[in-house]
Amino acid sequence: MSTGRLPKVAGISPALTGVPQNFVPSHSAPSDPTRGERSNNPGGALPAAGHDRLACWISELTTLHELTDRLGGTGTLTEALRELLRAGADLLGARRGMFFLRPSDGLGPERLIGHGLSHAELGHLETVPPDSAPHTRLLDPQPAAPGRPEVELTHRDIAHDEALHPRHREVAAQLGCAASYAVPVAVRVPRGPRPAGGQLGVAVWFYDRPAAPDARQRRLLGRYLRRAAQHVANRLELARARTTVRAVREELLPRRLPALPGVRLAVRHRHGPGRGGDFFDALALPEGALGLAIGSTNGSGPATLAATGSLRSGLRAYAVMEGEDPVAVLSDLELLLRLTEPERTATALFGYAEPPTQGLTPTPGPPASGRGGTRRLVIASAGHPPPLVVGATRVEFAETALSAPLGMLACWEAPSVQLDIAQGETVLLYTVGLLRGTGEPLDGAFARLEAAAHRAPPAVRADPDALADHIVRTVLPSDLEPAEEVVLLAARF
Repeated sequence: MSTGRLPKVAGISPALTGVPQNFVPSHSAPSDPTRGERSNNPGGALPAAGHDRLACWISELTTLHELTDRLGGTGTLTEALRELLRAGADLLGARRGMFFLRPSDGLGPERLIGHGLSHAELGHLETVPPDSAPHTRLLDPQPAAPGRPEVELTHRDIAHDEALHPRHREVAAQLGCAASYAVPVAVRVPRGPRPAGGQLGVAVWFYDRPAAPDARQRRLLGRYLRRAAQHVANRLELARARTTVRAVREELLPRRLPALPGVRLAVRHRHGPGRGGDFFDALALPEGALGLAIGSTNGSGPATLAATGSLRSGLRAYAVMEGEDPVAVLSDLELLLRLTEPERTATALFGYAEPPTQGLTPTPGPPASGRGGTRRLVIASAGHPPPLVVGATRVEFAETALSAPLGMLACWEAPSVQLDIAQGETVLLYTVGLLRGTGEPLDGAFARLEAAAHRAPPAVRADPDALADHIVRTVLPSDLEPAEEVVLLAARF
């Protein structure tokens, strides 16, 4: 039978000749009168068995693509591990599972993640002796045969497996786990049966009845895990990097607040996945005065952290030298920023609370708390949100002067303002992350912050720690991680 040439593709004429289209199925008998000795198939159609195999391959590839795509949508290490367990349960026909994360490089973290298992149930599983647990033998594998380490661990019927520890069978009966299947998860390397130092942990799935995955299920799971392991490894590195950055952030901020007579301080600091350029400080100045500072540096990453540390260190030095003049403090800070980070901007606010003997003046009318009097707080702001004063009889924003952030003008300067803080009132300083975390426009965010302070009971207003907790809990959505860093500093006089 003659065949035509293959069609041209993109203007290229193939040099190969066509393949004959006649097919002789091996299962057909020559004596079959309906088929004859030779079955002509001019259309090139596959037999039924070929169609079934092709349909099976397409189904498997589609399933693996969907599961891998779903895994790619996870953003954190915990989300990736939970998705891996859920996908494995779908492929194996299991209902529950757990992942014991212990990277073989020894850098951590170690974590136990469950799918369909509560924290209490995971705790029960951890009481199983290591030599009988369904995963520890794969964490530190022993050769099952000379030169061949174990690559899976199957318990078809836990209740009747006398080789298992009695505690293993007892816990499995309590949790309703009749069988288990465990495999190591590792980032593969081109050579060797197992990667050296590439193991991430062990995944275990549990069946409600005695069972074991068949060859097709194990093959599909293996293909999925080879793709999933790299994604989990990437999320592991990201989690480690975030932990390192968080540690650096903490080192750049004061570890403790000063203890001064007549002042109680509290701070709340919530990390976000983004910027990391917020800073705050509370300084004990000569003669019992107090310096309060807060600010935000634009940008993100290690360079922003370095710039933030430099600004905070410079602000502390300038506050000690000329803290009585907040405008001079911010002017010096602006000069430092222009010299060291000419392409960067920052917002900052510095307040100088005069010593009690100098700044305390009589207040007409009944005292707000304990004894009468006010304490003067002089504030200068460089593009930072205004402080919120919260007392027994008032909740209002301070009228700070409108000014540009540091680094935006050739020479920054703005007038300072004086606040008279009555005894028992609290001054709240906060970063813009608190406002953006509401998800509302700026005007609505300010209104939400003010309303949260209004709703604080008198006992909460009298305690800066309780007030800070109330503000964060009321203003920010409790079920969401903040989109960026949030700092709230409360000073009650």
